[in-house]
Amino acid sequence: MDVIAKARELGALLQQDERYIKLMEAQKANEEDTALNELIARIQLVQMSFQHEAAKEDKNEQKLEAYDKEFGEIYTQIMANPNMQAYEAARAEIDKLMQYINNIFVLCLQGEDPATCEPQQEHSCSGECSSCGGCH
Repeated sequence: MDVIAKARELGALLQQDERYIKLMEAQKANEEDTALNELIARIQLVQMSFQHEAAKEDKNEQKLEAYDKEFGEIYTQIMANPNMQAYEAARAEIDKLMQYINNIFVLCLQGEDPATCEPQQEHSCSGECSSCGGCH
């Protein structure tokens, strides 16, 4: 079996993973949330208005500031929506899984044993190097 066939097999397994299923459920909830979709449509209009004004030779800085403020307010409302929060959490889990899988592939391409290689755990950097175990 070739590498592409195995990748497709892995893709099928990913679609059975609980994290993927949660992401799809969260995406569906977002699509069905009328209030959320209205906010998304509004933020897109504000963004287009901002871009249109910014492209003008004689752009109005006050309008740009007002669009920027409105964008921030709508964005805050979008991110406060429980469906969007569930989607973002589910997406973060999938991103984490995909990064882990990708790191395994990288290790394999560096000659590590595919059966035993283990990517280093992610860490958050405090900026203080004296207490750090090293950057990854």
